[in-house]
Amino acid sequence: MLRIHFTDADLAKTRIAAAPDPLWEICASVHRFQSRHGRWAYADWYRTARARLHAADFARTLRTLLLPLIPRATYFPDFLTPPEAAEGLDAGLEAILATPRRRVLDEVSILGRTSGAPAWALRLTEEGMRKELVQALRTYNDTVIAPHLDHIQARVEAERAAHARAVLDGGIDGVLKNLGPTLRWQRPVLHTVYPEDRDLHLNGRGLLLIPSYFCWGNPVALGDAALDPVLIYSLSHEPHRAALPGDLGTGAPLAALLGRTRAAVLRATATGATTSELARAAGVSVPSASNHATALRNAGLTVSHRHAASVLHTLTPLGAALLRANTPALQ
Repeated sequence: MLRIHFTDADLAKTRIAAAPDPLWEICASVHRFQSRHGRWAYADWYRTARARLHAADFARTLRTLLLPLIPRATYFPDFLTPPEAAEGLDAGLEAILATPRRRVLDEVSILGRTSGAPAWALRLTEEGMRKELVQALRTYNDTVIAPHLDHIQARVEAERAAHARAVLDGGIDGVLKNLGPTLRWQRPVLHTVYPEDRDLHLNGRGLLLIPSYFCWGNPVALGDAALDPVLIYSLSHEPHRAALPGDLGTGAPLAALLGRTRAAVLRATATGATTSELARAAGVSVPSASNHATALRNAGLTVSHRHAASVLHTLTPLGAALLRANTPALQ
């Protein structure tokens, strides 16, 4: 069990990441190759990822370099997920290269004691070996994550929209009460299932919540409590919409969008809307609005996210582009 202790100052400083963290997503997706738990939620991604890794002749690098360094276990090195990655993959990889040698050595030693580090891991203190690791992380990202980034971004934006409503309804307590079934908020402590029994005192630093597409099961925190606190937690996955989208096929779903009512529903999702709000915006019944929302989601134009007792609908990048293309420019 992990217990995160908040003060009033911590609650005021708690925030939600604006975008997927590329290095946390890399690490969490590497974990998906190490467990069958939740495999149904990533079945399409897992199948296509394996095919792409083999086609890129990267499967051996994954098996011998990334999997041993990023085990799905109690610990993996914190320097692999630097805060600079919030500015993008390039910034995160540069931060890995710039990590002090002493810190790399210390964290690899912790990995050795907790999970078992590969024999070559100590060579990560060397510039050449670290460059090899960074190149592997970049290739892995380009091969199996970048092709799905728009969908992942849309899911994170939907999560942020739901939390924005939670703040309006119940303050930050409303957010902490709705982080998923593995997290339980009992003010002033956030409890979660964890591989080890641990207390994390924020001590006025606040907490950065990072929703992750590839995180499954219990959330993940940094091993070093002295670092700026973050908590990576899983987006909800439901069987009817868990798969990553492929191509648009025949275009039949998009053809079904023609019509004034469905266009009104799409416009209403621009700032996030529940099914009832879609119905009011389009002047239709709630069941009719739900049907329109399903068609939009199937076409890849929106995503749906459960928020308390409601379902919140938000735009995907494709949906936003379609709206912009059909909105007259201001004169």
